[in-house]
Formats: sequence, structure tokens, C-alpha cells
Amino acid sequence: MQLILLQKVVNLGNLGDKVDVKPGYGRNYLVPQGKAVPATAANLATFEAKRAEYEAKAQAMTDGAESRRSQLEGVSVTIKANASTEGKLYGSVGARDIAEALTAAGHKVNKSEVIMGEGALRHIGEFDVLIHLHAEVEVTVKVVIEPEAA
Repeated sequence: MQLILLQKVVNLGNLGDKVDVKPGYGRNYLVPQGKAVPATAANLATFEAKRAEYEAKAQAMTDGAESRRSQLEGVSVTIKANASTEGKLYGSVGARDIAEALTAAGHKVNKSEVIMGEGALRHIGEFDVLIHLHAEVEVTVKVVIEPEAA
């Protein structure tokens, strides 16, 4: 399936690239999310006519992500969790917990932007968590997990 990308997609291409993808990926993800359109002659002509508009929109999204990155740099958030005396949590701290803690601290972050490569956090301590704001904008945030006072 051939598509024209309307914005940068990680590991696929940049704005305006004509790419070949599997039909399910294009039909179920790229097209419904507004990231691509089918590569027909009519869509190609429409894209070329609106190219400047799409580039301005992409630049605005990148600038917004850059400003959010500057706000999030050096941010540390503390999460209280129920833990054993050895430091192991009863449960875990996941992406949702981190996103809610950052939002409560005044930094709007969605759960889908929190990248936890090794899975949920299950011990007390300090951890560096990656926040993926845009296809080319990422920032690392320090998460401190402390035991709840009994």
C-alpha cells in the first residue's frame, strides 16, 4: 500500500515522503490518525497544493514540543507507594502514575508519552524515565519513589 506522509513518522519517513507500508498499518493506524493519505493522483496534487500549510503545521508541532521539553528539563517528581521494609513495592509504578504525578506538578503529560523500556517500576529509588513529546523531541525526567509513611 502506497501512502503520502502528512507528518514525520518515526522509522518510516518525513513529511511528503511516498512510502510503501503493509495494508493493515496504513489502513488501521496511519490514515485514521491523520498521519498519511493514500498515494492517488488526486491526493498527490492536493498535497502539493497544501505543502506549505502542512510544513507550517509540522513546524508548529515541533516548536510546541520543544517548548514543553524546555519546561520538563531537570524536573523531578516524587511518588509515594506502599512498600516492604526491603524496598520492594506492593504493586508497581507505571506510565499512568508517572503521567498523573507530572500533571499534578503542573506539567501536562499524557500516559502515551511516557516511555518505560524495562516495564513498570517495582522498587524504591530514583529512576530516569523517557518522555517522548514528538517524533524528534524527547526529554528525561527523574522519578523518585518513596515508601508511604505507616
